[in-house]
Amino acid sequence: MMSGNYTSIGNQKVSGSVPAVADSGHIAVQFTDSNLQTFPPSETKGKISGAARPPRDADDTFSKPGGGNDEPQSGGWFRIFSVAAYKPYFDVDTSDVLERIKESLFPWKGSFTEMIANNPDLYGPFWICTTLIFIAASMGTFVTYMAHKLQSKDWNYDISLMTWSAGLFYGYVTLVPLCLYVVLKYFSAPSGLVQLFCLYGYSLFVFIPALCLSVVPLEIFRWVVAGVAGFMSASFVALNLKTHIASAGERWFLIVFAIFLLQVALAIVLKIYLFTVSV
Repeated sequence: MMSGNYTSIGNQKVSGSVPAVADSGHIAVQFTDSNLQTFPPSETKGKISGAARPPRDADDTFSKPGGGNDEPQSGGWFRIFSVAAYKPYFDVDTSDVLERIKESLFPWKGSFTEMIANNPDLYGPFWICTTLIFIAASMGTFVTYMAHKLQSKDWNYDISLMTWSAGLFYGYVTLVPLCLYVVLKYFSAPSGLVQLFCLYGYSLFVFIPALCLSVVPLEIFRWVVAGVAGFMSASFVALNLKTHIASAGERWFLIVFAIFLLQVALAIVLKIYLFTVSV
């Protein structure tokens, strides 16, 4: 018979000495260092990728046999064909996007590249470009509609405005950073490709209010709006890359100047193609 102190509760005896359970306290979740400037990214956890998963007893009806992670495991450059490769670049919340948009409206600060150095995103650039496509098509259509109505002419909707806008913005924000990445690598001043995508994507935000203001039926006003938007966007990109490109040698000024001209040229193209209509 074992010895010990017992307390009688009803018809049962409960031991008076209960083994103590160690208090675990608060468990600090440790995340691995982010490596978002590389592509494909390493395994990272954050606001989205490190989010809470369903409990173990959740319905696994739609789970793949064997349980575990549903995402395909692949290595090397094959990872670009998996959703997991792009998760880290959408690992931002509303406050992050708003903060970066606000930074893009103050181009002279030149601190945007430092802000996104370890956490560039493609979420903001994607939605900025998508918003620009619809605004450019709708505003351009509205201007042509009013012009034809005031002149008592028949008006037909031009679907090419939508396709043209999509090709312009998606193409610009993809091809220009890609070409700049190759140029900088050639001059031994490489920059992260995703950082360049992020920088150029946010640089286009200023064109959203500019396109909305361009419906005002004053040609001189439209040119002023296009000029200011182009100058702000160009300054934002050029000043944020100036310090980095300076390490490319004596030709760094030419690179920065070319970047500046490309942004201004985009504003001029938008003005001529979408709003060269006498209302």
